[in-house]
Amino acid sequence: MSTQGHEEELRSEREYVAGLYTRLDAERARVKGEFQAALGGTGGTAMERDVEVRALARESRRLDVVDNGLCFGRLDSLAGETSYIGRIGLFDEENDYEPVLLDWRAPAARPFYTATAATPEKMRRRRQFHTHGRELLGFTDEMFGRPGGDAEGDAALLAAVNAPRGEGMRDIVATIQAEQDEIIRHEHPGVLVIEGGPGTGKTVVALHRVAYLLYTQRERMERHGVLVVGPNPAFLHHIGRVLPSLGETDVVFMTTGDFVPGKHVTAEDGPEATRLKGSLKMLDVLKAAVADRQRLPEEPVLIDLADVTVRIDAETAEWARDEARKSGLPHNEARGTFTDIVTYVLTERAIARIGRGWLSRDDRDEWERLRKDLLKELAESETFTTALDELWPILTPESLLGSLLSSSERLRAAGADQALLRADGEAWTVSDMPLLDELVDLLGRDKAADEAAEKALAREKKAEAEYAEGVLDTMKLDREEMDEDVMLSAENLLFADELADRFVEHDTRSLVERASADRDWTYRHVVVDEAQELSEMDWRVLMRRCPNRSFTVVGDLAQRRSEAGARSWDAMLRPYVPGRWVYRSLTVNYRTPAEIMAVAASVLAEFAPEVRAPESVRSNGVRPWARQVDADSLAGAIEEFVKDEAGREGTSVVIGPPGVPGTVPASETKGLEFDAVLVVDPERILADGPRGAAELYVALTRATQRLGVLYEGELPEALKDAFPA
Repeated sequence: MSTQGHEEELRSEREYVAGLYTRLDAERARVKGEFQAALGGTGGTAMERDVEVRALARESRRLDVVDNGLCFGRLDSLAGETSYIGRIGLFDEENDYEPVLLDWRAPAARPFYTATAATPEKMRRRRQFHTHGRELLGFTDEMFGRPGGDAEGDAALLAAVNAPRGEGMRDIVATIQAEQDEIIRHEHPGVLVIEGGPGTGKTVVALHRVAYLLYTQRERMERHGVLVVGPNPAFLHHIGRVLPSLGETDVVFMTTGDFVPGKHVTAEDGPEATRLKGSLKMLDVLKAAVADRQRLPEEPVLIDLADVTVRIDAETAEWARDEARKSGLPHNEARGTFTDIVTYVLTERAIARIGRGWLSRDDRDEWERLRKDLLKELAESETFTTALDELWPILTPESLLGSLLSSSERLRAAGADQALLRADGEAWTVSDMPLLDELVDLLGRDKAADEAAEKALAREKKAEAEYAEGVLDTMKLDREEMDEDVMLSAENLLFADELADRFVEHDTRSLVERASADRDWTYRHVVVDEAQELSEMDWRVLMRRCPNRSFTVVGDLAQRRSEAGARSWDAMLRPYVPGRWVYRSLTVNYRTPAEIMAVAASVLAEFAPEVRAPESVRSNGVRPWARQVDADSLAGAIEEFVKDEAGREGTSVVIGPPGVPGTVPASETKGLEFDAVLVVDPERILADGPRGAAELYVALTRATQRLGVLYEGELPEALKDAFPA
C-alpha cells in the first residue's frame, strides 16, 4: 500500500472509530437516564424496582469501562465482508440492529485470534489497530495466503509484550494467541485446569475465559456471579482491572484469608502447622473438638424448684447426649434435642415425687398442669440454664477453634498434634479460615437467637403497617367538601402493607457487595489462581461455594511453596469431580525474555528436573548480571538499583529473604510482573525452608526486561553456570 493510500485508509478508519465512540456515548446517556428514572420510580413492586436498578447500574458500569481501545481490529473475509472487533458489541438500531462492532467473544470474531497464513478460515486480512485512549494512532495488516503473512501479527504481539509495565495487569484482548483462545473458549462444564510456567499468560487467559463465559452464559451466571481467588491482596490488585476493562464487573475477588466474612488474618503459621491444618485429617479433629464440648456432669447437678429438688445426673445427660447426636443436627441445633430429653426426665421425676400417693397417670389434666408449671420454673432457673451451658454450650466457630488451639489439653482430647498449640488462640492465620468455615456447618446456627431475631422483625413489620394505616387515615378526604367523582382517596389506591413496603429500606447493594458479605453465597463459576498453594481444606471451602463444580484452575506445580499445597492435580480434584476435570497446558512464555529464562531454568533443573521450562517467545538482548557485595555495601547497592530504575519507564522490585531491609519476599510477588527485578542473597532464599528453590524460581521469573542479582559469599551452585565469572 502506498503512503498516500495508507493515509487515506487511516483517515477512513479514524472516522469509523469516532462513529463508534459517538454510539457509545449515546448509549451511555440513554442508560444513565433510565437509571436515574428508575431510582425515583414508583411503578411495580419494590423487588421489581430493585432488579431494574441493579440491571441498569450493571449496564452503566459496563459501558463506562470500555473507553480505552474500544475497537482494536478488523477482519476482511474472502467474500468481501468487513467486521470490526472490540471490547463490547454495538449495533445500528436504525438498520435492523446490524452489528457495527463485534464483541471479541462472539463466534464471528474468533478468526481474529485463530486465522493463520496456513489456515486462513476464509479470511483475507486481519488488521490490528494501535490506539491511545480514544485516538487511533495507526494499524498493521496481516494478509493471509501469502508467504511471511504472520510477520506483522507477530510484530503486534511483540510490541505488546515489550511495552513497559504499568500499575496493574493489562488485558490481552487485542493479542490473544491461538493456543490461548482455545482455552478461553473451552466449553467443558466442569473443572478446567490450566498449567503453565512463568510468563505463559495463564492468569490473564483464565480471566478472559471468565469474560467469555459471562458473555455466553449471562442469564445463568449473572445472578450468582463469579469468584476469583488469588494468593494475596497485591496480586488481586494487580489483576483487578482486567475484567472491568472487558466490560465485566459482577466478579468477587478474594484470597483464602477472606473465606470467612469479617475475619482478618493477623498471624502466620509455620510450615508444620500449615501442613497439619491443610490436611483433611483436621475434619476428625474438629468433630472430636465439638464432641469434647458435649459433656457429662462429674457430680449430679441439683436444681431447687418450688416443691421439689431435681437433679441432672450422668445417666440422664448421657441419654440426652446420645439422642442429640443421633439427630444428625449440627451442634447448636442439636442442643434443642438435648434440652428436651433432660427436661422430660426432670419433669417426669418431679411430677412423680410431687404427686406420690394421690396423682395417677389417668389424671391427665392435673399432670399437664404440673408439667407446665415445672417447665416454667425450669426455664426461669439460673442453675438449670447454667447446667445446660456447661453440658451442651452454644458455640461459635471462633470460640471453639480459639480455645482448641490455645489448650494443650483440648488438643489432646481432640486427637490433634501439639504442633498446633499457640499462645493466642484467636490470632487468626490463613490456614485457620477453612477450619472456621468448616465449623460453621458443624456447629450450625443458634436457633433461639434466630427465633428472637425473627420475632423482632415481625414486630417491626407490624409496627410499620400500623403506622401506614395511620397515614392513610389522615389522608381520607372530606366527602362533604370534595367531589367524589373527581377525587379518589388514598385508601382506594393503596393498602396499608403496600404503603409500608414503600418505606422499607431495601437491599440496594451490588452483587459483589452482597456476595462478599455472605458466607453462604454460592457462585456459578470460580477461578482459582496459584492453585498449587491451596490445601485440601481450602478446596472443601471452594466446593461448597460452587455446588455445580464449575471451575477454572490455574497453577504451576513447580512453583508450589506451601507444605499443604498440591503435589498432583488429580489428588486434589478427584474427591470432588472424578472424571469431570480436564487439563490444558501453556508452553510459550510471553513475558520473560530468553536471556532471563535461561537463568531461571538452571534453578528449575536443579529442584524439578522433570519439569520443562516454558519457551520464551522473544529475546531482548539484555544479559542478566550478578555482582558480589559484602555486608557493608549491600544497602548501597540496593539503593543504587532503585535510583537507577526510578529514572526509567516501567516498574521495578527488589526481592530478597525475610529480614533484609528494602526487599520483599518472593511469595508476595507471585503472579506479578515488573520491568526490572533485583534478587538479593539467593543463597538465603534457597535456605528459607523446604520450598526455597521454588521461591528463588519465582523471584527470577518476575522480570520482563532486566534482571540483576546481588550476593554475599558464593553464588548458589544452580546459578554458577548462568553467571560465569
